[in-house]
Amino acid sequence: MSTPEYDLLIRQLKHLRLGRVSEVLDAHTQRAVAANMSYLDFLRGLIQEAAQAQDTRLINSRIKAAHFPYLKTLDQFDFNFQPTVSRQKVADLATLRFVENHENVILLGPPGVGKTHLAIALALKACEAGYKVLFTTLADLVAQLHAALADHSLAMRLKALRQVALLVIDEVGYVPLDKTGADHLFQVVARRYETGSIILTSNKAFTEWGNILGGDSVVASAILDRLLHHSMVFNIKGESYRLREKRDALVREEVTSR
Repeated sequence: MSTPEYDLLIRQLKHLRLGRVSEVLDAHTQRAVAANMSYLDFLRGLIQEAAQAQDTRLINSRIKAAHFPYLKTLDQFDFNFQPTVSRQKVADLATLRFVENHENVILLGPPGVGKTHLAIALALKACEAGYKVLFTTLADLVAQLHAALADHSLAMRLKALRQVALLVIDEVGYVPLDKTGADHLFQVVARRYETGSIILTSNKAFTEWGNILGGDSVVASAILDRLLHHSMVFNIKGESYRLREKRDALVREEVTSR
């Protein structure tokens, strides 16, 4: 369909940022004519297209702002391979009540057992549900706060970290912190206590946190006290996904070479 009036309408729709409506207008018009559709039903279909497109844009914007290293979903998590992870408990977390209630999720376990996968998958759910999310490793978080301290923007940065609904802190324990880094982590956790949710992954048991947090058991206890007060803890045991994939690849290569 192309008339001056139709072309003008398309330009106006794009001007109003209703690009999706302009894309489907012709198909919706033909469908409406063929089905003898009412004006109201025709308009409802167009508005639904616009709303869905807007929702998709907002979700994609929140996902981009979250700075995920990659995307993983709960459907991709192999519960059969990691039987120590309760499918029922993860399903409960997927309702996002923990975000609404400002509760925390702590994922403990050795490297490769799926801690980061679960953290990203739950955080992705939160993005899709309209929550503001930020993903960071502990090393990156502390580096950013060190830089903010140097340029006198620490208070502003801590405020920004407090304002996200869900903060994911990955890889706690992989790189030991100095005293300043441990203090920065305490400030983040303390400011979010009972006001915002944290998902945290660590390869260290809680008894080792004093060693990895500047050697300061007092700060470690203060952080854990706030993290664990309203939290669900998963202690994941089992084989590494990455090692399994490597082993399976070697087996396939051996079979092929025979």
